[in-house]
Amino acid sequence: MHQMFYQAPLKVLMLCMFCLPQVMHADALVLLGAESMEIPSTWVRPGAAIIRCESILKSNVVQSCSRWLQEQQYRPWHLHTLKLLPLNPVPSDIEISRAQTPKPIDQLAAEIGLLPEELEPYGRSKAKVRLSLLDRLHSQPDGKYILVAGITPTPLGEGKSTVTIGLVQAMSAHLKLNSFACLRQPSQGPTFGVKGGAAGGGYAQVIPMEEFNLHLTGDIHAITAANNLVAAAIDARMLHEATQSDKALFNRLVPSVNGVRKFSPIQISRLQGLGIHKTDPASLTPQEVSAFARLDLDPSKITWHRVVDTNDRFLRKITVGQASTEKGQTRETGFDIAVASEIMAILALSDNLGDMRGRLGRMVVGTSRSGKPVTAEDLGVSGAVAVLMKDAIKPTLMQTLEGTPVFVHAGPFANIAHGNSSVLADKLALKLVGQDGFVVTEAGFGADIGMEKFFNIKCRASGLKPNVVVLVATVRALKMHGGGPNVSAGAPLPREYIDENLSLVARGCRSNLRKQIQIAKLFGVPVVVALNAFRTDTPAEIDLVCQIAKECGASDAVSCQHWSQGGRGCLELALAVKEAARQPTNFQFLYNTEMPIVEKIRTIAQKVYGADDIEVSPEVQRKIDYYNHQGYGSLPICMAKTHLSLSHMPDKKGAPTGFVLPIRDIRASVGAGFIYPLVGTMSTMPGLPTRPCFYDIDIDPVTEDIIGLF
Repeated sequence: MHQMFYQAPLKVLMLCMFCLPQVMHADALVLLGAESMEIPSTWVRPGAAIIRCESILKSNVVQSCSRWLQEQQYRPWHLHTLKLLPLNPVPSDIEISRAQTPKPIDQLAAEIGLLPEELEPYGRSKAKVRLSLLDRLHSQPDGKYILVAGITPTPLGEGKSTVTIGLVQAMSAHLKLNSFACLRQPSQGPTFGVKGGAAGGGYAQVIPMEEFNLHLTGDIHAITAANNLVAAAIDARMLHEATQSDKALFNRLVPSVNGVRKFSPIQISRLQGLGIHKTDPASLTPQEVSAFARLDLDPSKITWHRVVDTNDRFLRKITVGQASTEKGQTRETGFDIAVASEIMAILALSDNLGDMRGRLGRMVVGTSRSGKPVTAEDLGVSGAVAVLMKDAIKPTLMQTLEGTPVFVHAGPFANIAHGNSSVLADKLALKLVGQDGFVVTEAGFGADIGMEKFFNIKCRASGLKPNVVVLVATVRALKMHGGGPNVSAGAPLPREYIDENLSLVARGCRSNLRKQIQIAKLFGVPVVVALNAFRTDTPAEIDLVCQIAKECGASDAVSCQHWSQGGRGCLELALAVKEAARQPTNFQFLYNTEMPIVEKIRTIAQKVYGADDIEVSPEVQRKIDYYNHQGYGSLPICMAKTHLSLSHMPDKKGAPTGFVLPIRDIRASVGAGFIYPLVGTMSTMPGLPTRPCFYDIDIDPVTEDIIGLF
C-alpha cells in the first residue's frame, strides 16, 4: 500500500517540519489550498509526487484519506464457527472431513481481518496470504505464543497435531478467543508410505484433509524444482569447466550481446567475493579470468543432492553422467526426500523475501579442490531459485472442522532439520489474533528434539518469545517408557497397553515425562501437560498422570478428548493454557552462539539428553576446525538424532543416563543458518514398507472423491 500524507492549508509548513521523517518516505504529498507554496526538494524523496488540489476537492481528499487510514487499522474478528455433531463410534478421518462443508476461504479471510488484496485464493478452500500484511499491522501488538511439543513418542505418534487443532477449536469456537493454528505441510512420502497424513484426526482436523495432505498450493513442488535446478547447475558447470579452456569458458559465461559484453549482477557479486572490483569484462587479467570462470568443484566433496517427494530407497545412492554426451563426467551422488532439502529449512526460517534470497545465495553446495566453500551464489543460480520460491514464501490459509483459521507453511524434518513450521506463518498469525489472542504452533517429535530446536534455532531467527509449552503425553507412551514391551507400527498392541497398569504409568511419568518437563523449564517457559486420552485409558491412569505431572513441575495437567469430541473435548486444556499464559516468563536460550561448536553440542547433550559427555571423532574435529576457519562457528546447533529415545539408542526408553553421545559426522546448512552434528546413522530418504498406504488409495471416477486416504 502506498503511503500518502495529506496536509491542510496554512498548516502545511508546520506539520511538514514536524513530520518531516515520515514525509520524506511518502510516495505522494497532497497540498490542499496551497497552490503557490514552494516545497523544498529535500523534504520529499526522489520520484515522489507533489499534488496540488483546489479547495473544492478538500472534502473528497479528506474522505479518501480517512477511508485509507481505517483500512490500515487492525480489524476485529467476526468469526462464524462451524457446528460439529460428533458421532459414536467415531467415523474415519476422511468421512468426518467430508461431512463438514468448509466456509469459502474469502469469507474466513474477511472474518479474521484480512483485506481482499492480501489474499491469493487457490480454489474455494485455501489461499496464500501476502506478506504485505506485516507492513499493514506492524504496530499491532502480538498475541500469546503457544508451542505444542511432546514426550518421546512411540513409533505410532502421540497426537501433537490433533491436540494443536483441538486446542484452537476450543479457544475460538467455544471460549470465543481469537486463536490461530500454525502447522507444517506434510510430505507426500509418508502420506503414501506408512505414516499417513498430518491433518490431525477424528474431530480435530484441518479441512479439506485431502487437499492438506496432497499437493496443497505446490510449495513442496517449488522446493523440488528449486533444489534440482541447483543440482543441475553443479553438474553442468563441472562438465563445462572440464571440457573448455579459461578463455572459452569466460567467453561463454560473459557473451557479447549486440556487440556489448557485460557481467550480470550475480556475476558482479561473484567478482566482489573474489576481491575483484571491476565491471568491464575486457579489463580482467588472465589470472582474474581463470579465478572468475572456474569454481573447480571437487566431485568427491559435493554435498548437494537431488530431491523428490516420494519414499524411494533405490535413489539413496546413484551414479550420474553415464551417457556418452557427458564425456565421462560420472560421479556418485544420491536423492533426498524433498522436505530434507536445505531450501525447505530456509523457507521455514526466512523473515521476508530479501532474507530468503540472501539465505539461498549462502547455501554451500560443495568444496573446491583448494578447500574453499562453493555457494549457490557462486554458481549464479540463487536468483533463479528465489524466483521459483517467490510464491512458496507466502503461508497458506485453511480452516479446522469448526471453521477456525489455520496457517500451513513449510515442513522441515525434525530429526535432520529443525522440525517447525515457518517463522512467517507465526508472525502473520500473531498480528491477526490481536493482543489478547493465541497462536498455537507445533514442534516435531519429542521436546528434546523439536522443542529444543524451536527455542534455540527458530526463536533465535524470529526474535519471538513463547508464553506457554503444551507437552503432549499418552498413557500408551508412558507405559512404554515405564518398561512396557516394544510398540511397532502395524502390529497389535500388547495387553499391557490395553489393560490398566498403574505401575508402568507411574514409572513412565517419573522418567520420560519428568525429564521433558525439566527440558521445557530450562528455557524459562511454563508447561501445561495435555494427556491425549484413548478409549483404553482408565480414569485411575488418567488421574495418576495428571497428579505426577504437576508434582514434576507442570503448571497444570489435563485430559483431552478432542479426537472424539472436537473443541469441546479440549476446553479444560484451553482454560489451563489461558491461565498459564498469564504467568510471567523468563525465556532464555540454552547456549550462547559464540560458544565453541563442541561446547554447544556438549551443552545440548548433557542438559537436554542427559548424557555424561560427548565423543568427537578426529574426522569430526577436522570438519569443526574447517567450519571455524570459514566463519561458521557462531551458528546454532541442529542435532540430527533419533526421535525414539532421549539418547542416541532408539531402544533405550524412559530417561537414560550414564551414556556418552557419539558425534559420527557434522555438516553445515549455511543458508538455513545452523550446523548439524549427526548422532548415529540418519536417513534422508525413507523407503516404502512391504504394504504402503497407497494400496488403499483410489479415486471414484464419477464423483472424483478420493477413496481410502485415511
